[in-house]
Amino acid sequence: MLNYTTSEENYIKTILHLQKQDGTVTTNELANELKTKPASVTDMMKKLKAKKLVNYQPYQGFRLNSEGTRVALGIIRRHRLWEYFLAEKLKFSWDEVHEVAEDLEHVSNKKLIDKLDEFLGFPRTDPHGDPIPDASGKIEISKKICLTELKLSSPAVVISVSDQSSEILELLEHKKIAIGTRLEIKKRFEFDNSMEIRIGRQPVFTISEQLAKNIFVQSNS
Repeated sequence: MLNYTTSEENYIKTILHLQKQDGTVTTNELANELKTKPASVTDMMKKLKAKKLVNYQPYQGFRLNSEGTRVALGIIRRHRLWEYFLAEKLKFSWDEVHEVAEDLEHVSNKKLIDKLDEFLGFPRTDPHGDPIPDASGKIEISKKICLTELKLSSPAVVISVSDQSSEILELLEHKKIAIGTRLEIKKRFEFDNSMEIRIGRQPVFTISEQLAKNIFVQSNS
């Protein structure tokens, strides 16, 4: 089995993230995402192609092949398991776990990761609601809709958050919205598409459309 550097793993994981959105990833897209120079991306693509992880032709974009996808899912599996461990066992807040897991994800000992998964009880999602790939790379995808699409007075439960920046997570925590929170929309305001939310028997409160677009729920109706 080949070993990969931290830099290579960061590239592989980022390519998987970008190609989900666009299919094929360009040099400039990857350079912007990783805050590096296009020339550095080109050099790395040559290395990853030599390791048979990407389909790459100069000036035509690139994407991970099946082996590259397998490696990327392994990195994501490690990252999300460490996030779960940090949140559930060490009581890190959900806006703290990502940065620490960024370092821990590069510990690639398979026995350690499989034991960690078993120790945690084989969790299906990380603290932000993202699915955790199993040992064979399979991901269980839950049906979900954006909060902006939820019907009025339709009970739902929060199952994931798309933007996981510390600023968004801090705001959600302030609003007492977390994974597993049960809520419903009581009113929408046409002026700015903000909405009134009710959680349980608490008083209603308002959230912006911008925040709502990052919250994904499973409707109970």
